[in-house]
Amino acid sequence: MQNRKKFIKVFMIPILLCLCLFLTGCGKEAKLEDNSTILTLNDGEIKADALYNELKERYGINILIDLLDHQILDEKYPTTEEETTSIDSQISMMKSQYNNDEDTFLAAIQQYLGVRDEDELRDMLSLEFKRNEAVEDYIKDHISDDEVNEYYNNEIVGDMQVRHILIKPDTNQDMSQEEQDAAEQAAKEKAEDLIRQLDEGADFQELAKEYSDDTGSASDGGFIDYFNKDSNMDEAFYEASKNLEVGKYTEEPVKSTYGYHIILKEDQKDKPTLEDVKESILEDLMQEKMDNDSTLYYQTLIDVRADAGLEFQDDGLKQQYDDLMNRLIENARNSSAS
Repeated sequence: MQNRKKFIKVFMIPILLCLCLFLTGCGKEAKLEDNSTILTLNDGEIKADALYNELKERYGINILIDLLDHQILDEKYPTTEEETTSIDSQISMMKSQYNNDEDTFLAAIQQYLGVRDEDELRDMLSLEFKRNEAVEDYIKDHISDDEVNEYYNNEIVGDMQVRHILIKPDTNQDMSQEEQDAAEQAAKEKAEDLIRQLDEGADFQELAKEYSDDTGSASDGGFIDYFNKDSNMDEAFYEASKNLEVGKYTEEPVKSTYGYHIILKEDQKDKPTLEDVKESILEDLMQEKMDNDSTLYYQTLIDVRADAGLEFQDDGLKQQYDDLMNRLIENARNSSAS
């Protein structure tokens, strides 16, 4: 799935929080109730209203979205060990990019992320973690029973046990494209010849021991113990195994990222019940939807906020919010298309 970590500046939050203590609604534009003087000069003064309006125009919507999402998410998604571990890992990775030099790291996050220190960075990452949780939960909550049942019927199978023979093309980076194509063809023809030998009664395990280029399984007759979709198998290998009957082998070589396979299905366990795998199905469907629609993350956050009763009392900020979300959605769409 693509990276959904989006950073929003939060360094102005303390200032705006103080100003918000004096806010009062006035029609469709929020105003400061007490427009007190902030500072004086020989030839004038600056009022709280002027500072608030400047902050609102420059930083208002970004800060407001952070405040809004904290209000919605902090109680529903309290900090967990998983979140803390994730944040620690991200910060550790960031620091390693600057050779763990604290001063350089601090200068970088101040310049590029707009945070003053590591504590503010942790707050930023924590909010993003909670946003991701909210998006994933919202999408899963809106997956229909029909979608779950269809996925269960078509995709869920019992764990499989197979043997295989792998024939790798003898290629290297110094080869021309023509030479690489010839090596690919030779590997495929060798695999096809082994299938013919199996058709004539040859022993699968003996062929695997003699010819398989998978050094991890060749000595054991190409044996691969029980696996399923979540076992990080090559997709082509998994699909070919899933479609085989127990006791049958593939009639054509199966092309994977490693080369050409001949697969023999040895055994398959019973299919798990829907109840046992429903949560994993929801996870898979959610991830599939996210992968297929680069804008879904932002669309879902809009829906999460709307469901929480979001209603702007300032037309200017509402327009800024709509414009920002439209830009983020458009940028996500363009990035996906490029």
